Amino acid sequence: MRLEGKVALVTGAASGIGAEISRFFAREGAKVVLADISDEQAEGVASEIRRASGEAFSVHLNVTQEKEWQRAIDLVEERYGKLNVLVNNAGITERKTIENAELESWHKVMEVNATGTFLGTKHAIPAMRRAGGGSIINISSAHAIIGDVGHPAYFASKAAVRLLTKATAIQHAKDKIRANSIHPGFVETPMTAAFHASGAREVRIAKTPIGRLAVPADIAWGAVFLASDESSYMTGSELVIDGGVTAQ
Repeated sequence: MRLEGKVALVTGAASGIGAEISRFFAREGAKVVLADISDEQAEGVASEIRRASGEAFSVHLNVTQEKEWQRAIDLVEERYGKLNVLVNNAGITERKTIENAELESWHKVMEVNATGTFLGTKHAIPAMRRAGGGSIINISSAHAIIGDVGHPAYFASKAAVRLLTKATAIQHAKDKIRANSIHPGFVETPMTAAFHASGAREVRIAKTPIGRLAVPADIAWGAVFLASDESSYMTGSELVIDGGVTAQ
């Protein structure tokens, strides 16, 4: 019960890393609000949590829409009276090189990954201030630290998340609001399934010193730590969970 008494909002919670973080948070005693544009899937995960005696509900949230963020935060406070933890997890990618990526594609990725994280942070801060503090956890990427071939918009957006996290940490330490980023390596998720099926899975395993891809649980444990009071002296930091990719 490492998160007992805490209320958490997780974006991109319908599947993959977001769904697993939500499950782990609930098992550790948090009340969890699962936010996603995929309403049926998000409610499915929330129902699963409730069947396991956890407390959770789902809310529709397009992270690029400021009014939807305002509504989601209002719902959390109306239902539970406070917000202690925000996980900005929602993200997308476009597998295009710099030369063949259209401007529209660039904007789409930046809007979801970077602007969505900014809007979540912006609207969570007043609620966390009212709660007496909180923890903002931004899911970035190992490729916000090192480069690679392809996915330039994804890499750039996750680098923006990395530095936004540090700016948030510095500006809101006085409010007892902590902000940290998690930097996963290669993870097995629904978002990566098609790409891995194309033969990339073996290539990525070969690039990973630990010899396997991550599963969502590997990332969820890191989120539990950052949401808990165990990390109370940690802010503006990067929690790298990449199997050694960035150590090379």
